[in-house]
Amino acid sequence: MATLLTSSLSQSFRTVPPSAVPAMLDCILTSTGISSSSLFDSLLPDFSNLTKLFFDDNKKMGSEQCAYLVSYLRGLSHLMKKMGLNSVALECFIWEGFIPLMKMVQLYEREMLHEVVEYLLEVVKETYNWELLEKTLIPILLRSVGLSMNLDQNEDNSFIIRSRLSVFQSSRVQEVETICDNVPLLPLTLSCYLLSCLLDAATESYQRVEAGSMPGDVKAEAFCGHLLWDLCKLTIQMLSQSLEHRSCAASLLLPSIFKAFASKCSFEVCVQGESCFISRQHFFMKLWYCSRALFAQGLTERRDAYGIISLYLSYFSSPDWTQVEMDDRAEGFDIRAEKEFWDEIKRGLVEKEGLIRKQSLYILKRLTLINDGGQLNPIASEKKSHQRSPVPHGMTKRDLWAEEEAKSLGVGQVCLPADNLSEKQKLEAFILLYEMLDEYGTHLVEAAWNHQILLLLQSCVCHEIVMGREALDQRIAVLSGNFDWLAILWKRGLFHDNPHVRCLIMKSFLDIEWKNQGNCRALFPEEFVLGAFIQGLNDPVHHKDFGQKGVLSSKTIEGASKFMYQYGSFLSRREKILFLCKLASVARQLSLGRAGFMSLSECICSASEPTIFCAEEGYVEGRADPRQCTNLLMNGTHSSRAEHCSDKTDLIDSLRFLVENSKQHFNPNYRLRVCEKVLEAAVSVVCPDELSFETILHFIAALPREFTDVGGSLRTKVQKWFAGNYKQSYAESSSINIKITQNLCDFPRKFTINQYFPDNGVHYDDEDLTAWCAEAERWARVLFLHAMEEHHLEPFFMFLEEKGSSICQQSSLGEWIPVKFFVLLLSLVHELEAMHINTNDYTKVVNTNSKAELNPLVDKNFFVLEKFGNAFLVILEEMVLFAESSCSIFWSHAVVDTKLPGSVTGKLGGPSRRRLSAPMTTAVLQAIMTVRTVATVSLFCTHFKEDARLDLAFIFLWKFFHKVVSTAAGDCETSAEIKLAAYEALSSALKASASVTSSSTISLIKSMNNSSNTVVKDDRPLLDSLIWTFLNHVNSFLAVQQLARARRAILIHRKWLCLEAILSIPYSALKNGLQLGGGNTFFSDDAVRFVFGDLVDSLEIAGEDSALSMLRSVRMVLDLLTSSSSFVSGSNGVDAQMMWQLVRSSWVLHTSCNKRRVAPIAALLSAVLHASVFKDKDMHVAADGPGPLKWFCEKVLEEGMKSPRTIRLTALHMSGLWLKNPRVVKYYMKEIKLLTLYGSVAFDEDFEAELTENGDARTEVSLLAHIPDNEIAEVYINTELYARVSVAVLFYKLAEVAMMAGSGRITDETDDSYFALESGKVLLLELLDSAVNDKDLSKELYKKYSAVHRRKVRAWQMLCVLSRFVRQDIVHQVIESLSISLYRNNLPAVRQYLETFAIQVYLKFPFLVWEHLVPILCDYSMKTQALSSYVYIAANVMIHAKAEVQSKHLDELLPPIIPLLTSHHHTLRGFTQLLVYQVFCKLLSTLESTCCGSVILEKRCFSNLKSYLELNPDCARLRASMEGYLDAFNPVESATPAGIFTSRVEVRCISIKMDNVGWNFHLL
Repeated sequence: MATLLTSSLSQSFRTVPPSAVPAMLDCILTSTGISSSSLFDSLLPDFSNLTKLFFDDNKKMGSEQCAYLVSYLRGLSHLMKKMGLNSVALECFIWEGFIPLMKMVQLYEREMLHEVVEYLLEVVKETYNWELLEKTLIPILLRSVGLSMNLDQNEDNSFIIRSRLSVFQSSRVQEVETICDNVPLLPLTLSCYLLSCLLDAATESYQRVEAGSMPGDVKAEAFCGHLLWDLCKLTIQMLSQSLEHRSCAASLLLPSIFKAFASKCSFEVCVQGESCFISRQHFFMKLWYCSRALFAQGLTERRDAYGIISLYLSYFSSPDWTQVEMDDRAEGFDIRAEKEFWDEIKRGLVEKEGLIRKQSLYILKRLTLINDGGQLNPIASEKKSHQRSPVPHGMTKRDLWAEEEAKSLGVGQVCLPADNLSEKQKLEAFILLYEMLDEYGTHLVEAAWNHQILLLLQSCVCHEIVMGREALDQRIAVLSGNFDWLAILWKRGLFHDNPHVRCLIMKSFLDIEWKNQGNCRALFPEEFVLGAFIQGLNDPVHHKDFGQKGVLSSKTIEGASKFMYQYGSFLSRREKILFLCKLASVARQLSLGRAGFMSLSECICSASEPTIFCAEEGYVEGRADPRQCTNLLMNGTHSSRAEHCSDKTDLIDSLRFLVENSKQHFNPNYRLRVCEKVLEAAVSVVCPDELSFETILHFIAALPREFTDVGGSLRTKVQKWFAGNYKQSYAESSSINIKITQNLCDFPRKFTINQYFPDNGVHYDDEDLTAWCAEAERWARVLFLHAMEEHHLEPFFMFLEEKGSSICQQSSLGEWIPVKFFVLLLSLVHELEAMHINTNDYTKVVNTNSKAELNPLVDKNFFVLEKFGNAFLVILEEMVLFAESSCSIFWSHAVVDTKLPGSVTGKLGGPSRRRLSAPMTTAVLQAIMTVRTVATVSLFCTHFKEDARLDLAFIFLWKFFHKVVSTAAGDCETSAEIKLAAYEALSSALKASASVTSSSTISLIKSMNNSSNTVVKDDRPLLDSLIWTFLNHVNSFLAVQQLARARRAILIHRKWLCLEAILSIPYSALKNGLQLGGGNTFFSDDAVRFVFGDLVDSLEIAGEDSALSMLRSVRMVLDLLTSSSSFVSGSNGVDAQMMWQLVRSSWVLHTSCNKRRVAPIAALLSAVLHASVFKDKDMHVAADGPGPLKWFCEKVLEEGMKSPRTIRLTALHMSGLWLKNPRVVKYYMKEIKLLTLYGSVAFDEDFEAELTENGDARTEVSLLAHIPDNEIAEVYINTELYARVSVAVLFYKLAEVAMMAGSGRITDETDDSYFALESGKVLLLELLDSAVNDKDLSKELYKKYSAVHRRKVRAWQMLCVLSRFVRQDIVHQVIESLSISLYRNNLPAVRQYLETFAIQVYLKFPFLVWEHLVPILCDYSMKTQALSSYVYIAANVMIHAKAEVQSKHLDELLPPIIPLLTSHHHTLRGFTQLLVYQVFCKLLSTLESTCCGSVILEKRCFSNLKSYLELNPDCARLRASMEGYLDAFNPVESATPAGIFTSRVEVRCISIKMDNVGWNFHLL
């Protein structure tokens, strides 16, 4: 019967819902008389088999299957409840039913899991069988969690098991351990969930027992305590594990633990027979230690730590520890007294992640704003007796609204200084502002910020922070005097997502008068100033006025400077140095924009300004008295300088980084301001004698030369710093001056002495030589900056004379390094040449009024230059002798060491190294440096006097050239390397020699020609033999295979440098006034053509380094071939075939070069598009297509679409060539239209910077064909606008040329004026045709600022300039196209140029007014927009017409305009009123204001109409906003390039607000 009943019940469970199962079982038990235990024993095996079947099937169970199992389980649990306390049945159910269900948890839904656990807990709670769970289920769950953390099974896990079992039955420890080992592990999440459910059930039972609602369960408390003990220990371990473990502990275990502690603060447990206590206080202390460790890790760990603390505080509303039973292990612990805790809260409040911010704010609220009822207090300010002052005059509507909103929030009452805020009020204000900053909108911040921040500020300034144990019985004074918390508000505001909020916060911060707030240093943490504040200043939204009208500042920068001055006022000297070091180092850590970098520079300068600070006496308001500063510094000079020397060196290095970093901003005014501020900071806090000499050299070398050379803006400031009298706070200026002077004087001897190998000599390579040159250049620059008096230079003249007069003798002693002496000379000459150039330039730009003050400076500089020239002449002969001795290495054929050093053989990448042994490298470098120095010094001396010693030097240089090109190269790699070094020296020698071409030079060259082996005819050109010999020698040397590829590239580069120097000799002779006479020439036509062929063949494979010298040579060759002077004999000029070869090779070179380098691009244009061949028609057009120059121009402009710099330079050069050759303009209409429609407002600051800093770029650009008096176009040289501005200026100039043809005085069709006129007319008609018929230019629907919009503006801008080319023969065609365009819909920025063009045409051809304009005005059915334009055109035609036709125009045009005053279209009506009033005022001013009968009716009507337009308020208001623009409009000026691009005045028939958008649109 039992089997039949079991089978029947199993089938019934499939259909009976779980809620009906208990009633069904009760009926069966009553009706059958079977016992509950018997029925349970028969059902449990069947249930176990059923779960095993589902488990083996391993498929997701459906809803019916889940309901079946739940009903079955419900029946078993009901039977166990009926049996009462039956440990055996419950244990069997756990092992055979519950645990198998947990193993298959992944096969059913979470709802079924909850029901399964609930049924088990119901049985346990009703049968009070907690000890069985502790023996069976708890060890399994603890073991599963423990092993998931890889805990040692023989230690931690077994200890947990023993501690649990020892409470009840220690004899079964071994048995339970064996059972646990045989049971599979449960998933971590499931185990934690079950443990939390068990603890919650035990806690609930215990609470019901305590409340008396459930009697008898005395073991629930013990179970709860022991399980709580294990879970607390387990949770602490889990928090230090993986993310999954922390998540389970925080979401599952901790809530149950906190619920248990909420019912009872502490529990007594028995662990292995010992009585132990576990308390909430002790557990929270452990949690804090875990959280503190998590705070030090990543973002995820920190998020979990905040979550743990906020979860704890959500369960325990009172932070008052007096309510907690004290635990000796946690005695004295209060998290509110932990400084690290508050630091983490502050850190969390400014975290980027929103969840962390919210958690931190919640924690802050729970610990501070808790009232007696355990609820958060409402945030509202108490009313003060003092009412707010009346609303200031001039407040905007936005400000007034914010005031009203503040009233509604209850924060409108600003605390006066006499009021004292309670801690509660401070916290309420803080939380109010913080929560408002979490909103994206601005309205709440605008309403509350200014009121509450001032309230907090005034309160915090007046108190000192108090935080200690004595305050624990009250609310902790979180904000009392501690401005760190207010810095949190500032930081949150400065990093807000809404830019308007960021602006509001920054403005409120800078508007505070910090000088009235006391010690700013105490108010702000340094981290805020160096971090959030500087990052906020880097935000572009705060600097909308930065750079406007060339002003490189903003209101934000000015306010930041004032604050930083106040902050630095309370720093001691050492503190200020350290603070400035950190502040300057911000530039290394942040990527600063233009405004941000300027802000940082201004802040550094302001913070460095000297003030009075004494720790004992406090702060003296205002700027420091220089005499008091001097006394303070003098009293501590010896100790402070020794102590701060290292810090000041670090500061100077950081400031040097700022200067170097400013060079990426190419605006020279920007760099000047940054360098000026950095230098002011340096001289304010650092005295030169406190720095090492090397530090000073590096700092000065970082400053741009143009600021410290003669005439530079910073030169005087640097000199005063060196002299010690820039700041009165420094020590005696004489001691400073003496120390710097002594260092400068000692440098040459220390630099040239051989400190390492006085006996064996020293070896060096190119890198060493480069480093020595840089060091010597830094010294020379500081030398001439410091040497303000002549006697400062006397030691150097003595040194030059001492060492230079016996170089050969002293070099043999080995006590010094001769090449360093030549490096020193070279650096001196470079600095003197810069002084010479800058002095000459300075005298040109200085105003005439300051000539008297300038003369002493100029005289002193020229005196120094001449004195150095004399000193060089004294030692020049000895230098030549030493150079001759050193150069013997170039022709010596002795066997040398060929072993290469490891730095050559082991080097991968980088610049090419000389493949010579160390001794040979040293000898070669010494020879190169001596030749270069002799050449440079000789060239410098020629500027001041002629001397026989100079002839000796140049004879040496020319003989050196002759010997290099006549000596054959060896047959090994070493010999080839030495020969290559000789060419390196030769390039320097030729550069100097070619620049000084005199009669003695000519004689020397002739003697060299005569001494050659070939027979030279008397009439042979002077330089033919020289150039043939050079090219044959260098080309044969290039054919030698001993040189590596990288070394051959260097030789090729030197070849073109030497060739450029040789080709420049005729020009140097012409410049010096030298004539060969007797029909002699410099070159033959064959020699020049051979050079041309060599250049063209090499252009395609030329490297980027050689491109500039090659293109310069091409330009000189074309000059020679096309010149009519005595340079070339028998020249046949240049034909198209030669130019085709040149343009194709040049184009290949150009495509492979860097398009950002100005010098090569400009040289390419001036060389290929040569002015001497540009006038030839065959160069532009051929029978089968374009000529070579037009082909090249097309290619360059096509490529220029991707290279704005190329197209700007091309426009500059081509416009100049077109102006000089009007007859070829007609071949380039396509290119001119392309330039006309090209451009945007993109700015290219580094273009001008490269022209300023790169001498080659400046020279090459100056050689391009400019348009005369092209100041307007030069304004836009840095922008893409430059191309079309150049074209506009070109045709404006051509129009002036064409005026002669238009006047009829020129009838010759071959004259330039005729071609200028024809070109202008062709371009005018083509552009008009494009405006009417082009797909883009004829569109009527387009967006503002779109590509179509921009092209339309550009086209009509050029048409305004071309309006001067309209003639009688094309005027009707022009008017027809213009009418079509005016009738179409166009944006105001386009229509303004159509109207200007139309005004020009109607003024130039008055007959068109009656013939064309009047009928249009009478067509009142026309579109309103077109009619408005014609009204504007007619009004200007009437006002600006010539006197002889003005009255006629008035009679013709005014009548059809008058009816439009009644138009229903408000813009047309209003604009017509303005224009009619203008006409009345200017043309009908004689109207009588009286209405007498003698006045005819029409005049009286006009008079009254004029009075209405004058006196009506609406008309007057509209007139006031636009009348100025109407008066300023000049039809003649508006059609010129200046009127279009620089001083454009637009008036459109739309509201003035809309017009503001278009006023700057002429720059599109």
